[in-house]
Amino acid sequence: SCSAFVLFLDRSASAFVRLLSAMRHFQFFQHAYPHGVATLQYPQGAVTQHSLGFVRPAPALGVGSVGSIQPVQRQAIVAAGPQNLATTPRQQAPSIQHSLCKAGNPVRSSTVRTAKDPQPVPEEALKLLKLGNARYVAGTPQAVSTDAGMRKALFDHGQAPYAAIVGCADSRCPVDTVFDARPGDLFVLRNAGNTCTHAEGSIVGSLEFCVAHLKSSLILVMGHTKCGAIHAATKAYLDGQEGVDAAPASSALEGLLSGLGSVAHQAASDLDKSANAQAIAEHAIEVNVFNTINFLLQFSQVIRTKVQQGEVQIHGGIYDIETGAVRFLGRSPKEAAFLSSQMGMPPTMSGASGNGLLMRGMHGVRTAADCSVNPKDALKLLQAGNQRFASGSPLAGRTNLNMRKALVDFGQAPHATIIGCADSRCPIESIFDAMPGELFVLRNAGNTCTHAEGSMVGSLEFSIGPLKSKLILVLGHTKCGAVHGATKMYLDTKRSTERGSALEALLHDLGCVAQDAQAQLARGASADEIAERAIKVNVFHTMNFLLKFSKIVREKVRDGEIELHGGIYDLTTGCVEFLGQSPLQAEVLESRTCLPPSIAVASGNVSRGMHGIRTSADEIVLPADAMRLLKEGNERFAVGQPMTGKVDSSMRRALVEHGQAPHTAVVGCADSRVPIDTIFDAMPGELFVLRNAGNTCTHAEGSIAGSLEFCVGALKTRLIFVLGHTKCGAVAGATQAFLSGMKKTEKHTSGSALDCLLRDLSDVAGQASQELGSDASTDDIVAHSIRLNVFRTMNFLLKYSAHIRDQVRMGELELQGGIYHLETGRVEFLGRSPAQHVLLSSDSKLPPSLDLKSMGA
Repeated sequence: SCSAFVLFLDRSASAFVRLLSAMRHFQFFQHAYPHGVATLQYPQGAVTQHSLGFVRPAPALGVGSVGSIQPVQRQAIVAAGPQNLATTPRQQAPSIQHSLCKAGNPVRSSTVRTAKDPQPVPEEALKLLKLGNARYVAGTPQAVSTDAGMRKALFDHGQAPYAAIVGCADSRCPVDTVFDARPGDLFVLRNAGNTCTHAEGSIVGSLEFCVAHLKSSLILVMGHTKCGAIHAATKAYLDGQEGVDAAPASSALEGLLSGLGSVAHQAASDLDKSANAQAIAEHAIEVNVFNTINFLLQFSQVIRTKVQQGEVQIHGGIYDIETGAVRFLGRSPKEAAFLSSQMGMPPTMSGASGNGLLMRGMHGVRTAADCSVNPKDALKLLQAGNQRFASGSPLAGRTNLNMRKALVDFGQAPHATIIGCADSRCPIESIFDAMPGELFVLRNAGNTCTHAEGSMVGSLEFSIGPLKSKLILVLGHTKCGAVHGATKMYLDTKRSTERGSALEALLHDLGCVAQDAQAQLARGASADEIAERAIKVNVFHTMNFLLKFSKIVREKVRDGEIELHGGIYDLTTGCVEFLGQSPLQAEVLESRTCLPPSIAVASGNVSRGMHGIRTSADEIVLPADAMRLLKEGNERFAVGQPMTGKVDSSMRRALVEHGQAPHTAVVGCADSRVPIDTIFDAMPGELFVLRNAGNTCTHAEGSIAGSLEFCVGALKTRLIFVLGHTKCGAVAGATQAFLSGMKKTEKHTSGSALDCLLRDLSDVAGQASQELGSDASTDDIVAHSIRLNVFRTMNFLLKYSAHIRDQVRMGELELQGGIYHLETGRVEFLGRSPAQHVLLSSDSKLPPSLDLKSMGA
């Protein structure tokens, strides 16, 4: 009950601290001393700090939230400024929280970083990395899970990573995990050897995008101990010094190692002649870090300018895979010299490469600056918009820069929230002739909450809570493939098994919808009749689910603050049949359930290996099993139930002693919203990850192909997975470049590495535009380009890597693709390339850039 302590005598300090420590579990101390430090001011003016034996973790829900007190595992105490103890705890808490904010936990607009958050200065960004790594080493990570709200924030507001990391693809070095980072924190580029040897176009262009457009203030080039690429390059170099003739590169991997030979040479020159291969290789790891930093400074005008102006800093670091700690190396000793460079692009790239607007609000689009819309008016807006769409007289026009800026500056305030089907024939915004900012849209196959309850309910609560939407519309549609398929499966199952035996387990909610629909019809109804009735039943089923399992939705409906309606869109006429409220609404409003049921995912017994983590001591994982692990891991991530646990010292030691044996190699995008290991709920040692902007081989062919050949050959990985993602900035930029008339003939003009990267990716946009036709919108072209780009990368690997081609042909290796959806957290698995059969007959042995180098070009 005490509200303050007053310390008068010097000699009382130790007793006072003991008293505080004894009472550290009281809620009072969670507010007053959140860092486990008491700052005592003595009569003579001296100030000392005393540890109370506990620290408070960084807030999980933003500054000011109260977390639990945990025992000290590793001292990571943020020093608070001098505080006079003759104040109340409530007075002290804000200033201490402020110190915590300033020391590494900046105020965020949500629980993940988005473009709405301010960018820290380079020194603060570096401090964030150090604090995150300290938590990882101590086994007290905070970024352990994400949810639909976090992903929605990233999707809505875009990314603003505070740092870009150039790291190694080694599966023991999951960058986001090492720095205890959430999606949106880090822009990660990875290849074998964290090098620019053959990936300069991709790496430099990606980093220019990050510092120029995403405003990241820190670039960290991170090597790691026991780096296989560096050790192999060192061995190749030393073999050459001993007179072993080096044959011309016959694979991408050999070309990669040859390119790293200069690093091994410099490392050997730095050390005494008596140094053995192990010592040279370990020193070469540090040399390689600075070599990459110097390359970035030398060949990117964009990065140099940012560094010169103090907006960006480039630091190096080495991750110790045994201890988990990162040794931060600071800036390059040669930074000043390289800042005088006049080179604008990497070597391989220098020669290569409003009318008719409907005023929807004070800014031309609806934003939070406009008045809220009541439920009845919101319903009228939907009805009027659908009438315009069905009659072929839409009014929704194009958005301009000022409108988009208004949406960013003022935020969204959608007048309605729609749960619709993912069917491509049902574009929600078009059906209701809506402009950006008007509709908060949730879509899945079957417009259901069967398996998406956590995501759907949470997203709806967000829309009717902070966003103040007043109307929810659940929209089904005629000829729904999901419902028709579920109906057919239900009827087939019913004929082959007893009623109720396997039906619930196999068909779950959609099976029940088909069953209810059949019960409403006369005996002998056809499958099509049952399916069409089931579409309507399913709409009400989803509405009832929302009322039953969301206290927030129930209370707002009961109070008349919002309304929940249903509708069915007719594919033939374009008209929406508005069904009104659920017939069972009054009954379901009596529910007392507060949360949706838990989602049944994997059994929970995913084997991580005999050491609790996957190493080369474990058996090889076959392609089908590796794909299953990816799917199960992504499902856990998407529903907010990750199983990936803490990594302890014994696990890291096992990775060092036994080496890695990743079950899958993933080629993904460097976008900070797409943390590969997190998306697949993977532990260190499970995934060999390669990342660049656009998940492409445009300029990274040597690095990507060589890294994958190493993974497939030396590490025995049996699955390669190329992963694109929605809203990909690189592909969107390439599409804009294509549409604005940037042609291949411009490759020899001056420009940045980013320009060349986008210019070469514009081939994909051109193909997408041609396939979709002249009526396709920019968004349609971008979305289709993302899919084509995945297959393009897969085809490149099959065409230009004889090793990968042979392994696929023999059935030892699978090459598949997928698209990660930022808005749902789920990966759409695309399967093999349609061109795989043809490309398996290719006789190319090297990627183009390596082929030129091997011929002395």
